[in-house]
Amino acid sequence: MEKQTALKIEEWLSGKYDDNTKNAIKKLQADDINALDDAFYKDLEFGTGGLRGIMGVGTNRMNKYTVGMATQGYANYLKNSFPEVKVAIAHDVRNNSRAFAEIAAHIFAANGIKVLLFESIRPTPELSFTIRHEGCQGGVVLTASHNPKEYNGYKAYWNDGAQLVPPHDKNVIAEVEKIKSIDDVKWSGNDENISIIGSKIDDAYLKMVKGLSINPEACLKQHDLKIVYTPIHGTGIMLVPKALAAYGFDNVTIVKEQATPDGNFPTVIYPNPEEKETMSKGLEVARNEDADILLGTDPDADRVGVGVKNNHGEWVLLNGNQTAMMAFNYIIEERKKRGLAKPNDMVIKTIVTTDMIDVIAAQNKISCYNTLTGFKWISELIRAKESKENYVIGGEESFGLMIGNAVRDKDSVSAVAIICEMAAVEREAGRTVFDKLIDLYIQYGFYYEELISLTKKGKDGVKEISDMMTTFRNNPPQSIAGELVTDILDYEALTSTNINTGKVTKLDFPKSNVLQFLTEKNTKVSARPSGTEPKIKFYFSVNEPLDKKENFDTVQKKLQDKIASIIETMKLK
Repeated sequence: MEKQTALKIEEWLSGKYDDNTKNAIKKLQADDINALDDAFYKDLEFGTGGLRGIMGVGTNRMNKYTVGMATQGYANYLKNSFPEVKVAIAHDVRNNSRAFAEIAAHIFAANGIKVLLFESIRPTPELSFTIRHEGCQGGVVLTASHNPKEYNGYKAYWNDGAQLVPPHDKNVIAEVEKIKSIDDVKWSGNDENISIIGSKIDDAYLKMVKGLSINPEACLKQHDLKIVYTPIHGTGIMLVPKALAAYGFDNVTIVKEQATPDGNFPTVIYPNPEEKETMSKGLEVARNEDADILLGTDPDADRVGVGVKNNHGEWVLLNGNQTAMMAFNYIIEERKKRGLAKPNDMVIKTIVTTDMIDVIAAQNKISCYNTLTGFKWISELIRAKESKENYVIGGEESFGLMIGNAVRDKDSVSAVAIICEMAAVEREAGRTVFDKLIDLYIQYGFYYEELISLTKKGKDGVKEISDMMTTFRNNPPQSIAGELVTDILDYEALTSTNINTGKVTKLDFPKSNVLQFLTEKNTKVSARPSGTEPKIKFYFSVNEPLDKKENFDTVQKKLQDKIASIIETMKLK
């Protein structure tokens, strides 16, 4: 154990920390010295999603002290940035989320900041909406999104309703680092600054979601669309059923076993709608009900998973790229059909999200911009362009969509509603959602993507991930699955290098630890350490023409085999 780590542990044992915390440290000293080292060897930092970590004692854990010190630093920065400050606070279903939310509320209040605290669990996107709707200067939501039950997190927001971006994220960290002990935190006082909010904001939010509808007539005509929905024990149960009802859908079956909010997520290992295991109960209900569509949302209701019947009548889950592509296409196509499209419409995606969206936008003469991974970057670009261009939809492959301008974070409540509207439009035309998917592949090309995540936990895992990225930078692949690599994009060095000519072009992005390899046949492989989990992620994108529906299975198998070959040749198993 490093000396600095040992000093931190001693500080917690001798400081004004509660007895339960000290006893937990002593137990780790006796039982698991490696776990103790991991709990204290570093401080939790703001990453792509703010603070996120395993709950427990220590500077590298989510607990009342790390939450308290982060809140004090954030409060200091807000007060330095605005003459008067009001913040909104929400939380999800996770264990300790309410306690952490109340701790944050009391600290903000003690610092003379007005606080709007939700009465109970609420979806993350409603927090973003509230900041904008109520004219707040900042906000916090306590959630670890789709992480396992051991995790919790703290997402900090700015006055536009988006998560912190530079310079604010680094400045908040700097303020937090000035908090040298828990004695520097104003833990209580001025509770009159705290106001409890709830149904009035819900009503305003749901009115906004209803206003996103492009074809309300189709929803009313297809009101009996068979919808199965699972909140996966999360906050979606608060608003998703109400949003579907507002759109006119009255044939909604909620998966009973996953309807009750529960931070232990008893029916799943990993409460992420990306995972087939997580959506298995929903798929079972959808199959039994002979439903038209299945939807699932994660614990804080910012991600959405979609299940449909494929071309063989079998229930399958769409991947995040397919969901995003179809939602983008629906918004673009339907706005054009109904005379709502504007010459300055724009859409935004991330650099690891399917390039099929770029193709669809280009053929429809709509500007499509790419950002780094994370909705905070999408929101920053909206802010930069909103005086000149009309934002209609943004999204990324990680099962996130942001529709319209009232929310500046991914929003599964509005996404569920719009996806069901899309299904209603297709049903009215006598087609399934999967029929439409194949039609789009025929029209624009069959783009197929997969993602693998390699988990590397603890201090050793951080080094392993760093070493992998260094190896790929120093020894990039010359070919991928038999295709010559033509371009290497390094978002940390901000360079795009053409292998054939040696020409180096500067990338116009903030620095980020991401590498992309492009081949002569438009295959793309991206490598990126996660900002919220102990993982390194690899994204694969391949494409082929599809001439007719009957060849869908053959072309899909070819693309799947190609990605499997890439994974094998890059030794990523």
